[in-house]
Amino acid sequence: MEWTRLLVLDLAPGEAYAHACGECEWIVLPLSGACEVRCRALPGPAPQTPAGLKGQGPGNGPEVFQLHGRTGVFSGVTDFVYLPRDADAEIRSAAGGRFALAGARCDTRLPARYGPAGKVPVELRGAGQCSRQINNFAAAGPGGFDCDRLIAVEVLTPGGNWSSYPPHKHDEHHPGEESRLEEIYYFEIAPHGDTPGLGYQRVTPSPAGKTDILTEVRTGDAVLIPDGWHGPSMAAPGHDMYYLNVMAGPGATREWLIRDHPDHGWIRGSWDGQDIDPRLPFSRTEDHR
Repeated sequence: MEWTRLLVLDLAPGEAYAHACGECEWIVLPLSGACEVRCRALPGPAPQTPAGLKGQGPGNGPEVFQLHGRTGVFSGVTDFVYLPRDADAEIRSAAGGRFALAGARCDTRLPARYGPAGKVPVELRGAGQCSRQINNFAAAGPGGFDCDRLIAVEVLTPGGNWSSYPPHKHDEHHPGEESRLEEIYYFEIAPHGDTPGLGYQRVTPSPAGKTDILTEVRTGDAVLIPDGWHGPSMAAPGHDMYYLNVMAGPGATREWLIRDHPDHGWIRGSWDGQDIDPRLPFSRTEDHR
C-alpha cells in the first residue's frame, strides 16, 4: 500500500514495543487492554502546521500518555494517542493487551495529542439489516480529530447484518464528488460460546481498479483495498463483526467522498421508514477506574 499503514501488536504483561514513526503519522488505538505511550520528536526543522496546532520541534519530549483502553472492541469506545511523523515512540502495557497502530504517509508534522473516549462521535448508519455503528475517532470533516492525511474509524455490525453497503468506492479524484483513498479493513469477529466467529468481505473491480476479492474473515485478518467497489462486509448470524478502517490518499484535502455502485445505490431509499437494528448501539463507554 502506498499511503496507508497498519500494525497490530499483541503485548504480554510488561512488554514494550519501540516504534519509529518515520514519514508517517500514527494513531495508537487500544483494541483490548491499557497502555502507556511515550513519544519523543526527532531533531530537525518543524514543518508548517495548521493554524491552532503547535508543531513539534527539536528536543520536544518525551511526552507520556496513559491510555485507559477497554476490555474489547465490543465493550466500549476507547481513548487513543496521535503520534507525529519524525518521532520515536514506546508502547508499554503493564497487564498486556492488543493495540492497533493506524498510519498514513504524510507531509506535515502535527503535535502528539491525546484523544479522550468521551469525545469520540458515535454514529448509527443504515437501517434494518443494513444497520451498523461507526465510532468516528479520526474521521475527516469539521470538528473531527486533526490529522494530516490519516482517516480512521471503527465499524461495529450486529450478527446477520450487511455493512459497507451499498458497495462504494473512492479510488478516483473528482472534486466535490469522490476522493482518492486507499483503505485497510482490520477485523475482529465475536465468538458464539466456544465457536470462533467469521464473516465475509467483498471487493469488486471498478473503472479505476482491478481488485477482486471474496474472502472469509476472522479475528486478526486484514483486507487491503487499493481500489475497487468495496462491500458488503457480511457478519455471520450470531457473530457480531468489528472492523477498523484506515484510509489515506494523495489529495491535497483530507476528505472522505464516495460513489455508490450504480447497481446497488437504490438500497439507501429502502431504509426510509425502517428502524435501526435494536441491538445498536453497542456499549458507549466503560468505567476503567
